[in-house]
Amino acid sequence: MYDRLINVKSLSIKENAIKLRKEGFSYGLIKEKTGVSKSTLSNWLCELDYLPNQITIEKIGKARAASTAAKQKLKFASIQEAHRLAEKDIGDLRKRDIFMLGLGLYISEGTKSSSDIRIINSNSEIINLAIRWFRDVIGIPLHNFRMRLHLYPDNNVEDSIRFWSTTTKIPIVQFQKTQIDRRKNKKISKKGKLPFGTAHLSVRSGGSKNHGVFLARKIDGWMKIALKNKLFTE
Repeated sequence: MYDRLINVKSLSIKENAIKLRKEGFSYGLIKEKTGVSKSTLSNWLCELDYLPNQITIEKIGKARAASTAAKQKLKFASIQEAHRLAEKDIGDLRKRDIFMLGLGLYISEGTKSSSDIRIINSNSEIINLAIRWFRDVIGIPLHNFRMRLHLYPDNNVEDSIRFWSTTTKIPIVQFQKTQIDRRKNKKISKKGKLPFGTAHLSVRSGGSKNHGVFLARKIDGWMKIALKNKLFTE
């Protein structure tokens, strides 16, 4: 019905979803086209202005399309106001702020090992924050990073590798063997919720003792100091 509008192979899944939304397609139609779950589409597209096109109106009905558009407009306005206030609250981030922000991220998403340095997440913005922390604050060169993807049978391996390499600027040659979770007891409801799988970002020493086990031990020390701070325990 709307295959003519977009050459799917020429765009990433997310770019395709954004283009479809801007052209006025509903989440349901975009899900049909991309295979991405509605919850993921909501995360990607909630800040885009939405005006249903004729195909959407014919598919879901004029009244429903108008109601959805009105709700989306209110949601968009609320998000914009919340973000405006959030930006005012945070202000300018200094190096110390980034250090503590990255440490908090590592406490939440990093490995709790004194010999291994790895952060795992499916959100590319979180992985990029981790990379910024490692590079700009700790001083890890780009060539010391390694990336391993954990995918599911519904993920496209080549698209996923290309997505993570493009968004993180980590060369594909630094990607390790992709792992595909083929467990048969995985819930069908999970299908499409992780369109590019989960990224395992790790740091290698590259011959520098300060970037290997010693750094892992320092991170372990930072975490213990932060978690024992009276601000958090009182």
